[in-house]
Order: sequence, then structure tokens, then C-alpha cells
Amino acid sequence: MTTLVTGATGFVGSHVARQLLAAGHHVRVLVRRSSNQRALEGLAVERIEGDLLDAFSLERAVRGVHSVFHVAADYRLWTRNPQEIYATNVEGTRRLFEAASQAGVHRIVYTSTVATIAVPSHGSALPNEETRATLDQMIGHYKRSKFLAELEAIKAAAAGVPVVIVNPTAPVGPGDWKPTPTGRIVVDFLNGKMPAYVDTGLNIVGVEDVAAGHLLAAEKGRIGERYILGGRNMTLKEILGTLAAIAGRRAPRVRLPHAVALAAGYADEFVARITGREPQIPVEGVKMSRHRMFVESDKAAREFGYKPADVESALASAVRWYEENGYVGSRRRVRSVAQAA
Repeated sequence: MTTLVTGATGFVGSHVARQLLAAGHHVRVLVRRSSNQRALEGLAVERIEGDLLDAFSLERAVRGVHSVFHVAADYRLWTRNPQEIYATNVEGTRRLFEAASQAGVHRIVYTSTVATIAVPSHGSALPNEETRATLDQMIGHYKRSKFLAELEAIKAAAAGVPVVIVNPTAPVGPGDWKPTPTGRIVVDFLNGKMPAYVDTGLNIVGVEDVAAGHLLAAEKGRIGERYILGGRNMTLKEILGTLAAIAGRRAPRVRLPHAVALAAGYADEFVARITGREPQIPVEGVKMSRHRMFVESDKAAREFGYKPADVESALASAVRWYEENGYVGSRRRVRSVAQAA
């Protein structure tokens, strides 16, 4: 049985591909010529060179495929040309759904994001899959593009395309080559680059659990439904405290006002526009941090047995991987509590 994975060179997508291989699938991956493919090293996958905006490569990729895991996304919080993000995330998603439908694919799992659900609320209940947000509530081009892409998935499902939507929260773990914005928090902490923190929060989850949730959604998820793949709601202060215990370091004690962080973000982006390098403090990221992205994530457990492991293990695994793969300066490397256990 052939299964297609888009975004397999990325963090979540590579883990989805690994778990599909372990489950006995013949895995085909759609990769761009310019993609860094080190996440696929050692994996016996069939590679189709192409792009979400290349109709011919999509037709080749979905030919003879039973299931599709559409994990690919342009995940940038800053770019000189925001239209590139919309082209990949919205138009590319629509084109893939069309190609897969025409090819008679039996199931599509579309990887959305918790950002389309975890929006500011005035009530006491946490957001969940029934929360209906609006485009105006999406901060920045990445969130807006994913919101519009999720609407494409919902529309396709209503038209009879067998799409199931999963909404991962903030995954951590091994294999985060880029690294992702959440992974950057871990790396910066390990390198002593986080002397302060802002009052924000995330739902943290192990990347292997997110990948397992994708496979469960393909097998047991209901067409047209959304499923949050989450772990534990944690403030940034709690995340850094957990990392401190794992790595044997001191957690920052100074809370930085959002206004100061925002000013630093604007200054950083001003320099980025002049130099062309990616900002270290994207303004969109700072604006997002004003809201704690906490959610209720019980639906996947009820409907198809999704059961994430403890977050401490996921963070410890991430720390080990970053240390072993050169993301932590030699002067900063220490024998973590997790390694000593």
C-alpha cells in the first residue's frame, strides 16, 4: 500500500514518514529540488521531485496512492514576500486536494495548526475543536494562510473528498533540524540566550506522539472533523523551569514586559529588511505571545485512542538531540539529568 507524505523533509513530516515505514507502508514523499533532505537519510522512501504548485508533479505523486498525509507548509513568521506563504499553504493545499480526489485517494490527513483554534477567549472554558475563529483573529500571514487552508480542507470534505484535519500544538523532540520556533526556545535556552521571559504559554507535545496521532486519524478519524493533537498546557516560565531541571541550568527569573519585547522585535525586523537576514525576534511571534495558546485536547483520545507521553520526556529527548547534533556551544554542553538517569 503506497502512502504519500508531503513535508517529509520537515520536523513533523519526517516522523510521520518514519512511523508509516515502521507500520509497513510503502512511503512516497514529495520533495522540492531545493529542500534539505537530511531528515530522510537512511529512510527507504520513494522520492518524487516536485512542488505543491506544480500540477504535473502532484499528478505523479498521487498516482496509485491509497492515503495522503499533507504535512507540508511554509512556516515562516517573517518574509519579504508574504504572498509566497499564501501560495504554498492555501493554493498548494487546494491543488493537492484536487489531484488526490481525481486520483481516487481513499483518505487524506491534512496537518493544520492549533493556531486556528487557540484564539483569545473571554470565557473560562479552553478552546477546543468546536471553537470557531475568524480570519480577523489570526495574527500574521502564517496564521492567516493556515486558517484559509483549513477552510479549503473543510470545503473539500463537504464536497466528498475524504479529508480528516489534525491540529498539532507545539511539538518538541529529536529531528528538529531547522529548528522550529518552539525548538528555537529550547536551543536559545541551552545556549544561554534567554536571560528573560515573557508571560505567555503553549501546549507542548512530543513530536512522536503527534506523528502517531496522524496515523490514528487516518485509520479512525471522521471525515471533515478536526482533531487537536496536544499534550500539556504550560506557561513559558514552566517550560523554561522544566528545561532547567533537565539540563542542569538556571532558569531566567526576569519577566520581560510585552511592550519591551515588541519594541525589540520592530528594531530587529528593521535591521532584517536592510540586511536580508531572518529576524531573531519576529514581530508576529511577539504579538502571538500576548495570548496563551492553551487548549483542551481530549477529542482525539475519545475518538481514536490518542495518548501522548509525558512532556518531560519529550523535552529531555529534544535537549539530548540538540546537544548531540551541534546546536549547543561546546562551553554550554553539560551532562543533563536525563542522560545521567
